[in-house]
Amino acid sequence: MATDYDAPRRTETEEIGEDSLEELKARRSEAQAASVDVDEGDTAESFELPGADLSGEELSVRVIPKQADEFTCTSCFLVYHRSRLARESGSQRICVDCA
Repeated sequence: MATDYDAPRRTETEEIGEDSLEELKARRSEAQAASVDVDEGDTAESFELPGADLSGEELSVRVIPKQADEFTCTSCFLVYHRSRLARESGSQRICVDCA
C-alpha cells in the first residue's frame, strides 16, 4: 500500500470515526485475500535451482587422517586440535564449543 508522507497524519480515533462500514469491510476482505494458504512441501518440490543437479560431480576432497595432536569430541564428533580441548574424563574428550 502506497503511503503519502506529505499528507497530514491521522490518529487512530480519527480513522475509526471517519471510516465507513463499507470501507472497513473492503479492507478486511483485501487483507484476507492477500494471505494464501500454501503447503511448504509442495512449493519446495516445485522449484528447481539452476545448477542444482550434482549427479555428475565427483567428490574432490583430500581426506587427511587424524593427527597425533588432534582429538575427536565425544559430543559433536568433530576433530579438533588439542588446544580446543575443554575437558577430558577418561576416554571422553569435550571440545570448547560443546563444554
